[in-house]
Amino acid sequence: MAKSALSFVCQNCGAAFNRWQGKCESCGEWNTLAEEDTTGATSMPVSIRSKRRGRLFQLETLTGKSQEAPRLSSGMAELDRVTGGGFVRGSVLLVGGDPGIGKSTLLTQATSLMARAGHRVVYISGEEAVAQVRLRAERLGLADAPVQLAAETSVEDIVSTLSEGPVPRLIVIDSIQTMWTDTVESAPGTVTQVRASAQALIRFAKKSGATIILVGHVTKDGQIAGPRVVEHMVDAVLSFEGEGSQQFRILRAAKNRFGPTDEIGVFEMTGLGLREVSNPSELFLSERDLGSPGTAVFAGIEGTRPVLVELQALVAPTTLGTPRRAVVGWDPSRLSMVLAVLEAHCGVKLSGYDVYLNVAGGLRIQEPAADLAAAAALVSSLVNAPLPTDAVYFGEISLSGAVRPVAQTSARLKEAAKLGFSRAVLPESARAEVGGDAGLVLNTVGGLTSLVAEIAARGTPRTNREPDREASREPNRGGNRDGRDGAAVEKNTTPARFRHQDG
Repeated sequence: MAKSALSFVCQNCGAAFNRWQGKCESCGEWNTLAEEDTTGATSMPVSIRSKRRGRLFQLETLTGKSQEAPRLSSGMAELDRVTGGGFVRGSVLLVGGDPGIGKSTLLTQATSLMARAGHRVVYISGEEAVAQVRLRAERLGLADAPVQLAAETSVEDIVSTLSEGPVPRLIVIDSIQTMWTDTVESAPGTVTQVRASAQALIRFAKKSGATIILVGHVTKDGQIAGPRVVEHMVDAVLSFEGEGSQQFRILRAAKNRFGPTDEIGVFEMTGLGLREVSNPSELFLSERDLGSPGTAVFAGIEGTRPVLVELQALVAPTTLGTPRRAVVGWDPSRLSMVLAVLEAHCGVKLSGYDVYLNVAGGLRIQEPAADLAAAAALVSSLVNAPLPTDAVYFGEISLSGAVRPVAQTSARLKEAAKLGFSRAVLPESARAEVGGDAGLVLNTVGGLTSLVAEIAARGTPRTNREPDREASREPNRGGNRDGRDGAAVEKNTTPARFRHQDG
């Protein structure tokens, strides 16, 4: 008999250790190690395993034709955009998002649309009862959709039930953390159970050709809970993002074996569920505050789709020893770099100011083309100069202060012209790419210094020292500031750097 191999596996990150200890050395969590039998299928002696002959498989050449994987449309254009054109047969997708963000609502709408199209769709809930899922469908107006429901958590029972009759085209498991299998002895939700349950469902999807969507919980920092090996096992990882206080929702692909990973789907949460937003630029710019200093419109690219979004900046004098740098929707390191370039090459002193930067609408920007728009918004707020309301900005700023070109300039300008913008501030080297039929007035900049000088020329300084001015008008009662008696001396009549020190 082979000796049983026991190890202690962290239920938070999946790291294995030879002995028990209170703290996991991999993730730093306490009391997460559990004893597990890792022998499994390899418990047979090595002498017996080595006698097994391998299975012959066919080898192919590079000149063969690669057939396009057949796809199944979900009925939602934004969801199909993120997945790469629809669901691939036999694929497994992992969908994560914050609690209450709308994952179940999105999947309920997708399954109902596919069921109405004549496909067999199964929705298995491990967290809610069937009656609760029906209440959601009634609220969304989808109660008449022929979706097959079940409230089950046993993977073996789910696979046996789905194997009977026609193969379902789409299966939703909500959520993978509630599933458990008899092959391992561990509580549902642990690392071992999540990994084993996902493996069994993936094996069923590959054999039957059904598409399976796994819903995953997220941790406090926004990462999908459970071992990262599950993300490597599935074909696509989708993240449903958004703020609970806003109605916008962004569906983004972090991994996709059958499509792009830079596409986004935009939805709006309404009383009747999620509404697809075909033109996100109009949505993000619908509540612009025209004529306010510190706002600039950025023409960005998300995948193949141009998106116009407003960047808001606020530069205020600080009362702290270390000024604050707060940013929402953009990379904080990128903001620090732009501030350093402004101070080193443009003479903009921001060391005594708090800086706040926000991307309106809850969108997260990842491309460096937003450097120019962020710099324009920061300078506009500092010198109190509103930027032109009909202009868009895009361009990458280098550490030398030069403005570098970015990709897909024509698509950005076409989107801006479609939304009524008449001017664009862009890198100087991008004019040759656009040509003369851009439809907008192009203001090219070769360096950040020229743009800062142009904005500063229109600025009006703020009066932040009114109390000091009032104090300077009061007569000197009882003597001067330095304690000497005499007539009142007007404050700051001579610049301090030109005064002679007494004594």
